[in-house]
Amino acid sequence: MKKIKQSRFFQLPVLIGALLLGVFLQRSGLIDGMLFYWEDIVYLTKQHIQLTVISGTLAIVVGIPLGILLSRPRFIKISEWAMQGLNIGTTIPTLAILALSMSLLGIGFLPSVFGLFIASLLPIVRNTYTGLLGVPAHLKESASGIGMSPGQMLLSVEVPNAAYVIFAGIRTALAINVGTVPLAFLIGGGGLGELIFTGIDLFDTEMMLAGALMTALLAITVDILVAACTYLMVPRGVNPSRA
Repeated sequence: MKKIKQSRFFQLPVLIGALLLGVFLQRSGLIDGMLFYWEDIVYLTKQHIQLTVISGTLAIVVGIPLGILLSRPRFIKISEWAMQGLNIGTTIPTLAILALSMSLLGIGFLPSVFGLFIASLLPIVRNTYTGLLGVPAHLKESASGIGMSPGQMLLSVEVPNAAYVIFAGIRTALAINVGTVPLAFLIGGGGLGELIFTGIDLFDTEMMLAGALMTALLAITVDILVAACTYLMVPRGVNPSRA
């Protein structure tokens, strides 16, 4: 109950801030200037969503099984080394990852997807690994006591109890992904970065804001969608505080 009240307390300033921002943009004439680029916004937003969906889906498809694999007892000796390796990978700037992708795969859509996939992978692997290791031992002992196989225990006990943490990793990864996609423009990947960086080069505030605000809107939308999926798919009774 306290958490609900706190969330409502923080929602009010956000709504007020969004209202004031809208009024400022309307009165300053920036909205009319941004609408001049509406066709570009629609076209580049489709590219942005495509890059996010493909690279994010790949990160989820690879990251969750990898996190599960590293959490298994037979791989526990190498799991910490693997996680440290992934952590080192996050210290490399995203732009450098995209540049390395370009050097390996050329320019365009493919290296952009690969670079975004690498940048989004760690939170999913880490949260899957951490969530599964955090499942209470007595639950696994009870499952083993009633004759569940390791596979049944994983699907029926461990994954449901780690689901909230796993979804938190997906939520973080997709937020990083949406915010990173604009950099894909620098290696020919398209997306809303075209408006942002071109607007910066031309000192065109309306063009820059058209790309930046749409990117922010996409990030908020993705966050809401993943939060809704978490609410619908995470079993009731799972303690969110473990996230």
